[in-house]
Amino acid sequence: MRRREVARTLTPVNTRIAGKKVLAIVLAGGKGSRLAPLTTERAKPAVSFLGTYRLIDFSLSNLVHSGIGDVWVIEQYLPHGLNDHLSGGRPWDLDRTRGGLVVMPPFSSPENEDGEFAQGNAHALAQHVGLMREFAPDVVVVMSADHIYKLDYSDVIREHVRRGASVTMVTTDLEDEAQATRFGNVRADGEGRVTEFAYKPDEPLGKTVTAEVFVYDAAILMDTLDELERQGDLGDYGEELLPALVARGDAHAFGLEGYWMDVGTLDAYMQTHQDFLDGKGFLLDTPDWPFITSSIARPPTRIHGSARLDHAYVCGGAEIRGEVLRSVIGPNAVVEEGASVRDSIVQPGATVRAGASVSRAIVDQGAVVEANAVVGGQSANSRLSVIGAHSVVESGARIGPGLIVEPRQTVRAGREDEVARPAERDSKAGK
Repeated sequence: MRRREVARTLTPVNTRIAGKKVLAIVLAGGKGSRLAPLTTERAKPAVSFLGTYRLIDFSLSNLVHSGIGDVWVIEQYLPHGLNDHLSGGRPWDLDRTRGGLVVMPPFSSPENEDGEFAQGNAHALAQHVGLMREFAPDVVVVMSADHIYKLDYSDVIREHVRRGASVTMVTTDLEDEAQATRFGNVRADGEGRVTEFAYKPDEPLGKTVTAEVFVYDAAILMDTLDELERQGDLGDYGEELLPALVARGDAHAFGLEGYWMDVGTLDAYMQTHQDFLDGKGFLLDTPDWPFITSSIARPPTRIHGSARLDHAYVCGGAEIRGEVLRSVIGPNAVVEEGASVRDSIVQPGATVRAGASVSRAIVDQGAVVEANAVVGGQSANSRLSVIGAHSVVESGARIGPGLIVEPRQTVRAGREDEVARPAERDSKAGK
């Protein structure tokens, strides 16, 4: 199919905000290696959150509630499970004849017949400049697919248009300034104009960082990407693209109020679940702004008389006979009588057998912790342990704090060292 024929399938549904035609691009192609083993067999945007949702659901739900109906999802790493979840955009009413949700996989072209994988998110945008020009938006909203927040993008777009900005960066303030070195750091003047930007600096500029949501003037974005590509300077957005726009003097910041978390590390992923359990997150089911996911019919949760639950989320289809404290139990998961799950996440379809103990751990999808096995440390401050998808921790085996088991492994008692490996130390980040 020629490029012009492809572009016709991307005819917009005439999404206009502040009089401008808007295109949204969701970057969903990253490998997410810091979330391994949760991302060893799935794309990061398809990782479960609170059992019911996937990470990408938050970007897509915010988009449709903001009135944006033209959405491109750029994919690369393990797209098949993500595509199954996206269902052509149907759960978010984005399954339209014209416009709606369009999946953008890696591709070859007459100019590059062998094709090329994106080497960073700015490079991923540059690969689609030709299609963007034929789509002819006035404003392009670009966001990551793995952050937890609630935001009306239309507010950002209106402010962006009012200021005449080349780019408007949505920003948030971190509680711990030291964590700012993991993000794009921003300083702005009293009018909101960005005066300084540093991408993952050795020393933070302050607590204000980008929230991975950017509103661009489309023409300026495309011209800048073309110029940087000619120079061979692309990579991630913070390396050359945003510094070039800040240097123009017309980049602005828009502060995000409320909860935001980058769940790109295992510790941050666990912390976000704990925040929602503690009521620090945001409401997920308000009538005017419900967060939407693929609808899968599941039976009711079964809570037996032997169960003890406190401070927990338990999803549909789960069966609970044991103890669940300060934890999330995913759909169709099982906690048998005499088992204990504390300060943990048991993902969809996982099983914790009778007498087993899981504490400060993630038991991924379809994994089994057999009777009398122990996973994780017993202290709330223990380092996080993770059991990969479809792995089995056999009866009597002990996986200590800070250990990781990759997917589809069997851990035998007395031979844990053959399979379990120490987790790399990572950092929490967010708000």
